[in-house]
Amino acid sequence: MAARRSYGTGSLYAHADGNGVESWYGRWRSNGRRVNRRIGLKRAPGSRDGLTRTQAEARMRDLMGEVKVSAAVRQALTLSTVADRYQRHLKAQGRKRSTLTAVESACRVWLVPRLGDRTLDRVIAQDVEDLMATMSGANVGPKSIRNYIGTLSAIYRYAMDDRRRWATFNPCNSIDLPPVVETTEIRFLTVEEVEALAAAAVTGPYQQLDRAMYLTAAMTGLRQGELIALRWMDVDWTASRIRVRQNHVLGEFDTPKSRRGSRSVPMSSRVGGELDRLFKASSRQADDDLVFGDPLTGKPLARGALMRRYRRALTAALIPGFRFHDLRHTFGTRMAAAGVPMRTIQHWMGHSDAKTTQIYVHFQPSAYEADVIDQAFGG
Repeated sequence: MAARRSYGTGSLYAHADGNGVESWYGRWRSNGRRVNRRIGLKRAPGSRDGLTRTQAEARMRDLMGEVKVSAAVRQALTLSTVADRYQRHLKAQGRKRSTLTAVESACRVWLVPRLGDRTLDRVIAQDVEDLMATMSGANVGPKSIRNYIGTLSAIYRYAMDDRRRWATFNPCNSIDLPPVVETTEIRFLTVEEVEALAAAAVTGPYQQLDRAMYLTAAMTGLRQGELIALRWMDVDWTASRIRVRQNHVLGEFDTPKSRRGSRSVPMSSRVGGELDRLFKASSRQADDDLVFGDPLTGKPLARGALMRRYRRALTAALIPGFRFHDLRHTFGTRMAAAGVPMRTIQHWMGHSDAKTTQIYVHFQPSAYEADVIDQAFGG
């Protein structure tokens, strides 16, 4: 029988994964908490790959020493400090401004005020559950709660990376997040409503621009930020296509929302005609000028003023309540109803996930299916 290991020296054991490949794992206690960590691949008899038991023992002792050193660091690092380091890390990685803003908001509004003065290992699952209850009591929706807790979990994953080891566990792994009711219900405008909206564009210096923007949004599926960032060089009159290269988010130009965001979309003759009239009426016709730039300054449109004019146009057209994003849904539903393949719609709309495009699948023509049912029932 092997001699009993003395207290504090930990234990070494082998564990096989789903494919039967064995690895060495070490288990020990540090700073009052149990640590369980993979040491490395176990060497098979007759092989030179992996670690022998002696080598694994030595590596485990090294790791135990590293964890002890990290314990002193952990005792000095508060969640507030690590959250700040995490945000600087994201910025250095070149993450989009929308991501940086969302993380900053979650930390500033919820995470730091309620948990920021604690060291990472002093935050437990019950604290996270209490935080979610506070959010719910403040009428924060389930989706937003999941996003905020997701940010907290990301901070812990950053802190637990082998290069840092500022935390020994992630309290977010032990909680149940509030469920989000998934819905595929979408709102879209009919062709007649799109025409009525365009005709109701608010009279004044923005009328022609707004009219062209409403029609372009409904007939290309571009996002509002993509429309605001569109430049004349992106309008290919010869090929009858519009190329999406940029997005305008939080006052800055950026790449499109997703990896598939950079794309080209067919430009109908109706949209081409509207853009041609807008071009001829504009005093800013350089390739780099904005298609929907403010007619008074040439700068990107102010979203607040744009949305106020949009809501006034909806009211005048007797179709209030539609979001600007519903113009994008209008494009998706019309293309599906016209029989355009889902894969093509996904590309045109810049969806990174095909599941997003599937919300339009119910609008595809189904005459063949109806014929099959008629035949089955003798119709």
